[in-house]
Amino acid sequence: MRRIILTAGTIVAAAMLVAILVPRMSPANGAASPDQWKIHDRNRPMAPVITPGECSTPDHAGQPPSDAVILFDGHDLSKWRAADGGPAKWKVGNGYFETTPGTGDMSTRDIFGDCQLHVEWATPNPPHGEDQDRGNSGVYLQSLYEVQVLDSYQSKTYADGQAAAIYGQYPPLVNACRPPGEWQTYDIIFHGPRFDASGNVTRAAFITVIQNGVLVQDHVRIMGPTEHMRRPPYRQTPEKLPLKLQDHNHPVRYRNIWIRALGPEGLPSV
Repeated sequence: MRRIILTAGTIVAAAMLVAILVPRMSPANGAASPDQWKIHDRNRPMAPVITPGECSTPDHAGQPPSDAVILFDGHDLSKWRAADGGPAKWKVGNGYFETTPGTGDMSTRDIFGDCQLHVEWATPNPPHGEDQDRGNSGVYLQSLYEVQVLDSYQSKTYADGQAAAIYGQYPPLVNACRPPGEWQTYDIIFHGPRFDASGNVTRAAFITVIQNGVLVQDHVRIMGPTEHMRRPPYRQTPEKLPLKLQDHNHPVRYRNIWIRALGPEGLPSV
């Protein structure tokens, strides 16, 4: 067998050739690295043009950005289905829908992966119950990772179960809740997990949550699916799954729900 001897100079030259021929890739998201472009390179693609949305008021739901997928427009639940796959069973009111206790969770008919999600919710007024038995629901990214919905206004519960907690994992940085009956907003940035062919985690899920304009979860690393009294490990799942809202036997209201898919560089998929 013929022996091949690689000198340091040969290795360096080979590495330089690979660097020239192979586009630089960002290990975080597989996208082309910004340093492949010259500074102020006029050939660099421009960002897509969209129409930004409008903020909500206490009495009026805002307008989603033009590239968002509207999951609830105030009129019907055609974008949703019940846990058994049938028509959604929650009550639709004037510009909102409300959990119908005992009917089960509700999921989107479409599937989503990395995303920007906007959700507005309000707990019952006057409030009923205490601790976890007080305006309880939840927003589940990919049906697995819960951002807690709860009446946590002057109401005590365990820290990783209050409103805006990543349930069972991370309490919010601050309690930014409004009084019961008032509309509250979650703006969520979610990057789902990735797996190799053997089911090993190559990238954990990360989530950022802004509640009522206040940062409450700062790009935290999700440990795995969120469950009550358990922290199960990741299991291999598709990159896109339905969004789920939880029926926890409380008449929590929702409105103005929209979602924007995020591409490999954190930009909307077009």
